[in-house]
Amino acid sequence: MATPAGLTGGEVSRYSRQMLAPGFGVQAQMRLKSSSILLVGCGGLGSIIAMYLAGSGVGRLGLVDNDTVELSNLHRQIIHSEAKVGNKKVISAAERVSALNSDIEVETHTLRLNAENVLEVMKGYDVVVDATDNPSTRYIINDACVFLGKPLVSGSAIGFEGTHFHSACGYALCMHTQRG
Repeated sequence: MATPAGLTGGEVSRYSRQMLAPGFGVQAQMRLKSSSILLVGCGGLGSIIAMYLAGSGVGRLGLVDNDTVELSNLHRQIIHSEAKVGNKKVISAAERVSALNSDIEVETHTLRLNAENVLEVMKGYDVVVDATDNPSTRYIINDACVFLGKPLVSGSAIGFEGTHFHSACGYALCMHTQRG
């Protein structure tokens, strides 16, 4: 079977269904494969986002978190398991996404982003995804994305309420939903 330039036979097989989606196709898959995404936060939202990014075939996925896996969070932090309780979230998440898709490159940053390290950590990525639950960290991430000219996707969830922002260099589009 002939494969599109830049995709292996295994990748064509793995991603064939999403490449058939209207408006996606082979070229989009190749762009995804060549992209790099920094995911800040490996908790509830970050767990789901990391799995979908790995499954979809993002080329390089950076994971940032300084916390450890706790038993009381496993009901919503589905990337982790009981066997990983006490381990660093970024290590647990990296092992899981690598097991899901060994073709992607996974980088771990076991730290809390702050004004001193944020630019250095972010500079090598195309897109930043904020899945944190700390307002001061969220502001630092946003400011760094504006400074570096990086697209930022940000989301949060508290209880049954969720918010999603997509910001390209500081201009945000907000979609707010509330479950009743």
